[in-house]
Amino acid sequence: MQELFDGQKVAHTLSFNSPYEEKSDSYLEHTKKISISGVQVKYSLRLEDNELKLTDTGGQYILKPIPTGTFKFLDQAPANEHLTMQIAKQLFKMNVPANALMDFKDGSPAYIVRRFDQTHNKKIQQEDFAQIAQMTSETHGENYKYDLSYEEIAELIQKYIPTYIIELEKFLRMILFNYVFSNGDAHLKNFSVLQSEQGDYVLTPVYDLLCTRIHSPSESDMALDLLTDGFSNAFEASGFYTYQDFFEFGQRIGIKDSRIRKILAEFIKSNKAVHQLIEQSYLNNECKKLYADYYEDRLKRMNMNME
Repeated sequence: MQELFDGQKVAHTLSFNSPYEEKSDSYLEHTKKISISGVQVKYSLRLEDNELKLTDTGGQYILKPIPTGTFKFLDQAPANEHLTMQIAKQLFKMNVPANALMDFKDGSPAYIVRRFDQTHNKKIQQEDFAQIAQMTSETHGENYKYDLSYEEIAELIQKYIPTYIIELEKFLRMILFNYVFSNGDAHLKNFSVLQSEQGDYVLTPVYDLLCTRIHSPSESDMALDLLTDGFSNAFEASGFYTYQDFFEFGQRIGIKDSRIRKILAEFIKSNKAVHQLIEQSYLNNECKKLYADYYEDRLKRMNMNME
């Protein structure tokens, strides 16, 4: 919380109810205006006099309440995202924006994260890879977010980011993290670039990380195909991605073999600290066990077909 609010003391409980409990027409109308594009409802907040307030413009934070839908354990989604983002930050040293769990006035949990496309009340140019690829629902159909492969995203990184050698290694780590922690919805709009002060583009901090398998056990292992031209021999033999698939992916996108091995080494060993963070998280006991089991299952896969 200290990092999130730059040391200011902010109450853990918001001054307003969740969108499912608030009955005020003006509140509901206000939140309609500030919802951010995406499947899950999201709200924009500003910090004024040590209090978080809903806002139409100049939002500093994104607030995500419990999502709606037919998926499992949706009341655990805020805690799931908070845990997964903390694992990425604390244990894998990924670039993660400050975030926390908070409660609405009615006691419902919400996930809050600092916006990285705003600084000193100035909007920073951000584009996701659906925009970069010029893909929309109108031009490519409803499933446009899932129409490219991760290899094709890497090609766009090479094309548009001058420091692509560095950024491609970050991208490989993102893909590995999503796989190992069962984030099966890392689609085109979940990867973005920001414009630097020099006018160049770099990958944004990571966002929308959570173990989606908890909520959708039968979903695909990954939102996009890893490779553009189908599956490797290793995948065809096992029916899922293993070490060899990601090694081949790294080679195809131009990363040196020694660097690929070093990056993969971070993701193939069981990490006690991961289990400690799971146990310390706000997930209920059933979801803690699922999260840990899914993590160990992916590690078993990653340790197959090693060089």
